Amino acid sequence: MSELKTNKIQTNDTNNVAIDNSLNLKSYDTTGMNALTSAAGDMIYNTTEGSPHYYDGTQWVSLGAASLEVSYLVLAGGGGAGVRNASGNNRGGGGGGAGGYRTSYASETSGGGGSTESVLTLEAGTSYTVSIGGGGSGGNSGTAGSNSTFDQITSTGGGKGGSGDGSGPGTGGSGGGGSHSQSGQAGTTNQGYSGGSGYDSGVASGSFAGGGGGGAGSAGTNGSSSRGGNGGNGLQSSITGTAVYRAAGGKGNGSNASDGSNGTGWSGANNRGDGGTTNGGAGDSGVVIIRYPNDYSVTDIGLTHSTSTDGDFKVTTITAGTGTIVFNS
Repeated sequence: MSELKTNKIQTNDTNNVAIDNSLNLKSYDTTGMNALTSAAGDMIYNTTEGSPHYYDGTQWVSLGAASLEVSYLVLAGGGGAGVRNASGNNRGGGGGGAGGYRTSYASETSGGGGSTESVLTLEAGTSYTVSIGGGGSGGNSGTAGSNSTFDQITSTGGGKGGSGDGSGPGTGGSGGGGSHSQSGQAGTTNQGYSGGSGYDSGVASGSFAGGGGGGAGSAGTNGSSSRGGNGGNGLQSSITGTAVYRAAGGKGNGSNASDGSNGTGWSGANNRGDGGTTNGGAGDSGVVIIRYPNDYSVTDIGLTHSTSTDGDFKVTTITAGTGTIVFNS
């Protein structure tokens, strides 16, 4: 049980608290601080950073360093597409799901219909972790995309598409599409949509079409007797100052029918987080984009980044690596 010890208490008619000696806050390192169950207004002394911190209801904020507001787009790697089974009934593969999509910029929505997230209040001189997720491989042994992270924000890699040999699709930021009789898989809440299910005619000479992979902007569609499913649409963001589509789902393979269409905005370019496309295509790598006031600069360890200016803001695009970034005032 906590104890309050004092030598003397006196009233003060100016509505202030007067303390004769220094006030000693409870001390925690950063790990211990982040493990606390806290309410807005709580204060501690952070021994790792050597400064008092207060909890603003969402995160701990230092009183000892300049702070800045940072908007972000954190996009994970897309999942790989499934492959058709070339023997027997030649069943078509499902499209890969797009990487999870989270943003706090302006009024733009996150993936899966999620709301715009809150900007981060960060500190100059503090190191923040960043990791860029790679795209998943395609084929019978396809894989999901890898997660991308910026500080406390993590987006989930896209789910892999199902294959005609029977290996199933996977969940992810956006879900992978199923092959022939497989069901499409779910996306992650507020990051992406589900993949479409495959189609199986039930006869040896019939159609076996894969479902489309889910996208950040919409679900993949189911395969049908005439074609594979369409990939889910991506989302546009203007966080860099230019509107760019990212995180579209890959199309399903029609095999004995026509292939579907990739989701709106699908490009197959690096750092777009698109799902792998028909018959074994790999997913695309993710990206972290941060937007912050013009009077700051950034340095990094272990990352590949470029920085541009858009009005009163700088925009840093991090395209590869796992490391740290520091804002300099």
